[in-house]
Amino acid sequence: MPELQKLFPLKQGKVRDIYDLGDKLLIVASDRISAFDYILPCFIPDKGKILTQISKFWFTKTKNIIENHFITDNVSEFPAAFHSFKEELNLRSMLVKKAEKIAFECIVRGYISGSGWKDYKQNGKICGIDLPSNLKESEKLSEPIFTPSTKSEKGHDENIKFSKLKNTIGLELSNKIKETSIKIYNYGHNLLIRKGIILADTKFEFGLIDGKLLLIDELLTPDSSRFWDAYTYKKGISQKNYDKQFVRDYLLKSGIDKVKKIAPNSDILQLPKNIINKTRQRYLQAFQKITSKTLL
Repeated sequence: MPELQKLFPLKQGKVRDIYDLGDKLLIVASDRISAFDYILPCFIPDKGKILTQISKFWFTKTKNIIENHFITDNVSEFPAAFHSFKEELNLRSMLVKKAEKIAFECIVRGYISGSGWKDYKQNGKICGIDLPSNLKESEKLSEPIFTPSTKSEKGHDENIKFSKLKNTIGLELSNKIKETSIKIYNYGHNLLIRKGIILADTKFEFGLIDGKLLLIDELLTPDSSRFWDAYTYKKGISQKNYDKQFVRDYLLKSGIDKVKKIAPNSDILQLPKNIINKTRQRYLQAFQKITSKTLL
């Protein structure tokens, strides 16, 4: 929407376009998809709508745990300059409070998988946290663990110890973020398990407004979480999922991990039509199971 770029500063992330409105932001979720720190040269139809509506669902549900940045997703309540773009913005955009972002991703793991499983196999720990020996892939942990990471807009995120978070933003704020992250994870896990989904792990982002902590960005979506099928779950194997892992698995089979530097339009980043369709189907299934609604 070039016309809007003339009116408002625009920051384009891997998936979202963010318009700066002063004390507020207008976040537009595109249909772009990223994996292994690459923005893939293809689109997943309706993905931005699905992410936005899932986040809205959770922002509404978790307000009693912590305040969040969501104001409205009703385009008619956006500033007047956006009203003529209702078709482009409908269901995929939200007006939010502008916060000072805390530059860490706050990850909670209830099951061992992904980079956590990789680290555990090497040294029996995740982010310096000692875990029981002989855990199997996808096994449920005795209690959720908080494993923060650095947040990179373009490069690779790096898992860090909780002590580094404390040394950077302070003990009180770090403890508050950890406690809140685990509360939201437990709430989400308990709600989703009744809907046939296991919330294996997820990441949160937080910000500050006048020193007050609030939840920002997206929340418990297929882009920020591992959603597993609870009915087919079995420890010791990889799981049937409703998230971006389906795309990662396809790219790994294509040999992406063996290529050191990949051009933006490289063939290895191209997803065939059947993978695009199956990815959309998984995202849509997650939306329907979580919200009990049909995407309009």
